[in-house]
This record gives sequence, C-alpha cells and structure tokens, in this order.
Amino acid sequence: MIAVTGATGNVGRALVERLVAAGEPVRALTRDPERADLPGGAEVVRFRPDDPGAVFDGVTGLFLYVQAGGGDLPGLLAAAREAGVRHVVLLSSGIVGGSADDESHPIHVMHATAERQVRDSGLTWTFLRPNAFATNSLQWAPQLREGDTVRGVFADMLTAPIHEDDIAAVAERALLDDGHEGAVHRLTGPEATTNTDLIAAIGRATGRELTFVEVSPEQAGPELFPQAPPEFVQALLESFAATVGVDPEITDTVEKITGTPARVFERWAEDHAADFQKG
Repeated sequence: MIAVTGATGNVGRALVERLVAAGEPVRALTRDPERADLPGGAEVVRFRPDDPGAVFDGVTGLFLYVQAGGGDLPGLLAAAREAGVRHVVLLSSGIVGGSADDESHPIHVMHATAERQVRDSGLTWTFLRPNAFATNSLQWAPQLREGDTVRGVFADMLTAPIHEDDIAAVAERALLDDGHEGAVHRLTGPEATTNTDLIAAIGRATGRELTFVEVSPEQAGPELFPQAPPEFVQALLESFAATVGVDPEITDTVEKITGTPARVFERWAEDHAADFQKG
C-alpha cells in the first residue's frame, strides 16, 4: 500500500487520483477527512503529524511533503520505518542543487533539511525537485475573479512552470517502479514563459483579454504574500528578480520517467480555467 501525505494538496490529490485509477491500494492522509473530497477508491485517514499512530500499518511506500512532519519529520520517519515502510518519495524543491542554489534562502534551508533527515532515516528514498509550479499562478485568481487586470512583480521573469499532475505522474512511477532508489529527479515544464505569457494563456483559457501590470516589489510584496514573514517575502522577491532575462532550467525528466512529455502551461490554464472565472 502507498500512503500519501498532503493528500488534499495539489500534487498529493493528483497522486491519489492516479493511484486509485491504476487500481493501487492508497491511504490518503489528511487532517480533515470529512472535507477531503477524494476518490472513493482511496482509504482516507485522519493524520496527526505529532501522533502518527497506526496510519503506516501495511504501508510500504510513502509520498511525503516537507511540512508533513509538523516540526518533527525525523519522528514521523521513524514511525514509518518501524511500521514497515521501505521507500519514501519526498517532494523537495529545485532550489536545492539548482543553478541559483542559495544555502541561506529559507526555502532552501527547509527542503535541504528535510532531504538530510530523509537520508538519515534509514529508509530508501527518491527526491523530486520541481522548480516553478504552474499552480503558483493561482495567486492571481482573487484579482481575476474581480476584474481583468493582475498586479504583480517582474512581468519579464522567466520560469518553466510544471503541471502538478506531471509531478504526480513522476511520483507514481517512483513509488511503483524499481530503479528510483537514491535518485534525485529535477522537474520542470517544457518551455520558458514570462508572467506576461502566463496571464495571456489564462486569458485564452477563460476567453478574456487580460492585462499584467507590473508594480514594484516593495509595493507588491505585502500585497501578494500577506501571511508570510517579511524576511521570507524578501528572499522570495530576490529569487524572482534573479530570473528576469535568465533562461530557466528545462529538463525532460517527466518524459523520460513517464513516457509522456511534460504539459505546457497553456494546458494547465485550460485545466484550471474555472478557478479564474469572475464570480
């Protein structure tokens, strides 16, 4: 059986759906099973990171995201190993080991620490290191539900955003196929896009003429990330600034592992058009 933490998140949900469709036993771990709305073929179980209990009984493979441990990832990994889990697939980040690898960046610190803890756990492991997520574009949804203009930073920043289901497809193969133990898979979408390109694609998917208005990082930071600590926002904005005019990393890992090329952002926008419709 495969256990999926973060089962109601973007990647976790897509992975649960894939495993159910493939007829694989899957235990979806979530803090609120009543509201999970997951496929009927999944065993949906309440998950408390501070008290894993018996959620890993009968589980051999574990899909893990960094925050799943609730501050005690080593404890969660120890409980998994004791219960018989053999292999963990960690959703890490492309900032680790990337061309702009910054060991002081808070996102780097968080994911590199999790990778080290997984390595030290005694479990076999696979690390997935995606760069920009296409789902990051959902940050613009509140603005686009109100109008046709998006205020944001760095109109010309370049990324190669990846569809969450492409990440899930790689995770599925890493969990079910041999040969991924000790592997680090760097994942990206298939093409470079600017923020202006992304907004245009969302416009085509929703049948609207949309406009991206660039505002200064100082003005937009608190507006776009109201819940984030100031030091985190500053580090994030500096990362964004470093991508302006710089070609992003583009890999063919998704196709090599799954046999299907990674989907372009246009496809992601079509899949998520309803999220941006005016309400």
